Amino acid sequence: MLAQTLFSMRDLGRLYDIVAVLIRYGFGDMVRRLGLADALERAGKVLRWGDARALANLPAPVRVRLMLEELGPTFIKLGQVLSSRVDLLEPEWIAELGKLQDSATPVPYEAIRQQLTEDLGAPPEEAFAYFDPVPLATASMAQVYRARLQEGDEVVVKVRRPGIRPIIETDLRWMMRLAQLAEAESRDLRAFNPQQVVRQFGLSLRNELDFAVECRNATLIAENFAGYIDADSLPRNFTEDPETIGVAVADAADASDAADFVPPIIIPKIYWAWSGERVCVQEFIDGIPGRHLHEADRVGLDRKVLARRGAHAVLKMILDDGFFHADPHPGNVFYLPDNRIAFIDFGMVGRINQRRREEVTQMLFGLVRREPERVADILLDWTGNAVVDEEGLIGEIQTFVERYSGVPLKQLKLGEMLSDMLALMRQHHVTLPPDLSLLVKAFISLEGMGRELDPGFDMASEALPILERLMREQYAPAAVLKRGWGALREALSLAAGLPHDLSRLLRAARRGRVEIHIDAPNLRRVGNQLDRALNRMVVGIVIAALIIGSSIVMTVPGGPSLLGLPFFGLLGFLSAVAGSVWLVLSIWKSHRQDRNPDD
Repeated sequence: MLAQTLFSMRDLGRLYDIVAVLIRYGFGDMVRRLGLADALERAGKVLRWGDARALANLPAPVRVRLMLEELGPTFIKLGQVLSSRVDLLEPEWIAELGKLQDSATPVPYEAIRQQLTEDLGAPPEEAFAYFDPVPLATASMAQVYRARLQEGDEVVVKVRRPGIRPIIETDLRWMMRLAQLAEAESRDLRAFNPQQVVRQFGLSLRNELDFAVECRNATLIAENFAGYIDADSLPRNFTEDPETIGVAVADAADASDAADFVPPIIIPKIYWAWSGERVCVQEFIDGIPGRHLHEADRVGLDRKVLARRGAHAVLKMILDDGFFHADPHPGNVFYLPDNRIAFIDFGMVGRINQRRREEVTQMLFGLVRREPERVADILLDWTGNAVVDEEGLIGEIQTFVERYSGVPLKQLKLGEMLSDMLALMRQHHVTLPPDLSLLVKAFISLEGMGRELDPGFDMASEALPILERLMREQYAPAAVLKRGWGALREALSLAAGLPHDLSRLLRAARRGRVEIHIDAPNLRRVGNQLDRALNRMVVGIVIAALIIGSSIVMTVPGGPSLLGLPFFGLLGFLSAVAGSVWLVLSIWKSHRQDRNPDD
């Protein structure tokens, strides 16, 4: 365990910072259980165990939030990602982690200017017709500046903070090691799959560090909204079947008949000639920030239209495109004239494939239409290989869905239903598939934002026509035939490859090369305990040998002496005493930690 913890000496200083913060915020027990205290103390680091007293009375969620803020950008991002795992954490944890603010002290402009010069090929004041050196916004990973292109277009320039990548890579390495330790040492933490969470978080964070990925995300979403029309975009004299007006009801050709049509959803244009891994140049959105609702009222925007339009746009991204803005909170939204909406910041996006979209559609349809069997079937499919009390889960889902039976659709809060359903899943230790955690958080955030705009906003009524349309499309003859043909091809492919697979298996068995891998995490802990016991036994044998050897040396005349005693015999006795003291202290310390794990 010590060898794994100290694998990379270059990261030891950062580990000490992390452990010191953990101890200060009252998580010293976790540090001891993971074996980090011994590792750092052997490396010569002094840990101050009494620092946590001032924070001991704060609730655990508050302490964790403050701790993550102090640990820096990587851990702040981790907290923001965990705040989306509504299937793993209780509501009070979700609410507290949702307060994490991604802000930091601005980097001096000279450092930003030097990096921009490298990326743009010229200093910013030469590359742009105008560049404001005062940042519009500052975050832990990037700073945003206002500029104007030589062609006259107003833009914002998002610049990655210099030197941030090595810090984040170091943090990610330690996060993975801590996750491995947690999974091996704690049964409670093992249920949360910490290694999988860190692995997915690392992938997401590395993508977010690459601004070219964010630019591609914005470009793809803009393409998906090309020619998009919703019901509020059409003039009053424009008639169309209401069932086809909604998430993606019309294309550009259909829109040509609508006079004075303006795009309802705006995605900032990306200027690829100036964008890359460390810089993103995009269109400047001159609108009202989503949090300034009083300003929207002052200029006469219609809150009900904004709520309905935003809901339809996000539902289109999720259910039609399978590629959606994963954080649609008011800070990432601007309101424009004619009740248009602009989305910004596409660093965090979600992706769900066609099959998952069909499952989500069926689950939401079952919730809205109060069909417990449909909801239970989908949730059981999502449990995967987890051991679940199926009968108990189905019974509680039926009770849960029937509780809403008879409630008028306008009084049905879809976000609240999803939160209650996730609480039920937590009770049965059922976790959502990784690709759905962001989706559920987006739904809950979307309804919350809709109700801020319009207290009477009815998410269920807005979603029902869309879900009905998608359900009809799923069971249309052409769709059923396509799925059937796909299943037939897979079955034929499997049957064709079966003889070859059996031949390989038999050949490996004849050669004695069939291997069975068994993963038993608890055995690692037992192995570590045996390793420590053997080390102590070896030290004890060496001490006994020193005592016996020194006793023999004491009886042999001649040789150097000290204080009238043979020097080598005396040296052997002193070494034996030192080894005995170390052995006794080690055993005492181990027993003390076993008796007082919370000390």
